[in-house]
Amino acid sequence: MSRLFMFEKPLGMRDTLPNLYMMKEEVRVTMANEMKRWGYQFIETPTLEYYETVGTASAILDTQLFKLLDHEGHTLVLRPDMTAPIARVAASKLLKEKLPQRLAYSANVFRAQQREGGRPAEFEQIGVECIGDPTVSADGECLGLISFALMKTGLEQFQISVGHIAFVRSFFQEILGTDERVEQLMRFLYEKNYVGYRVHVDQLSLSSIDKQRLKQFLKLRGGPEVIKEAEDLLECNAGVEALNELKTLWGIIADYQQDALIKLDLTLVSHMSYYTGIVYEVYAGNVGFPIGSGGRYDLLLEKFGKAKSATGFAIRLDHLLESLDKPFEQPPLACIVFSLERRKEAFMLAEQQRLEGKKVVLQDINGVEDIDACSALYEDITYLVGKQKEGSR
Repeated sequence: MSRLFMFEKPLGMRDTLPNLYMMKEEVRVTMANEMKRWGYQFIETPTLEYYETVGTASAILDTQLFKLLDHEGHTLVLRPDMTAPIARVAASKLLKEKLPQRLAYSANVFRAQQREGGRPAEFEQIGVECIGDPTVSADGECLGLISFALMKTGLEQFQISVGHIAFVRSFFQEILGTDERVEQLMRFLYEKNYVGYRVHVDQLSLSSIDKQRLKQFLKLRGGPEVIKEAEDLLECNAGVEALNELKTLWGIIADYQQDALIKLDLTLVSHMSYYTGIVYEVYAGNVGFPIGSGGRYDLLLEKFGKAKSATGFAIRLDHLLESLDKPFEQPPLACIVFSLERRKEAFMLAEQQRLEGKKVVLQDINGVEDIDACSALYEDITYLVGKQKEGSR
């Protein structure tokens, strides 16, 4: 093992410098305020969770979990997502009342990378979970909230692709017959390897009609007309209930007046194995992968002892910032440069200006190597040097 340089960081970890931090904070606060307006309450969960509970329930690959041992020998993990920890909290503490829980969060999650390749091992998500509401209205609410929150951040061009895991599974099961064959074919969809999908279908021991149905399935993308095309592919009632949910969902989104942002994509599946129903991904400019995703997970809370329906979404703040691609505008700062004999006067002046709502930096003149460099940083500079107030600009 080679010796590490002092400035090196663990694989996939990032430093967030002041300008990026302030941009992220602005976007985070904007989205959080919109979530609060929709009645979602923010909570926090521990950074460390037990592997046997949240770790195994998270649906993140075991190889991507950061693991460590506590002093009693229990295996812990750095939380790999927020859905499983919130499910744990809701099941243990919040579901005593028979009312849906609307919860929100903004937190860092951790997923180990074998090779960095530009993929961070730590990143921040902001999202919501609506727990205890089995209706399609809850899924529609989450999609509406995503749309409104993203628009509040200034994101102008984005699209939400919506599918239904239950439809895909039931349709494939109808034709393929076994869970193993279904999972094999779904992997091509998750990887978006449509060439590999077609080659695999050609190699299956199926009738030419069934092979054609499986290939026609890849065309199920577009507006509400896609639902009728999907119905035509079915030979029995398997998948009909899922399609009816999509019909209802489209009407809800239309009532929110956000249907122009939605595209149905019935080939959409997720790597998160706990999703059971409606799923979606958010795409925007400047980024070649989803900036957010979500869906219904009606079986996850059973792992924590509560049989409750749930749905929710998460937005990755780093991807959202890339999509926004707007220059950072440093808020105006004033600077008071003082010498030691006028320090108290400088402190009082700074406090007065702060009470007026200004952001003020105090700078001892002896701590600046190049006083002229201040001109590039601060909108207004006041010099309190020597016995006389030398003025400001």
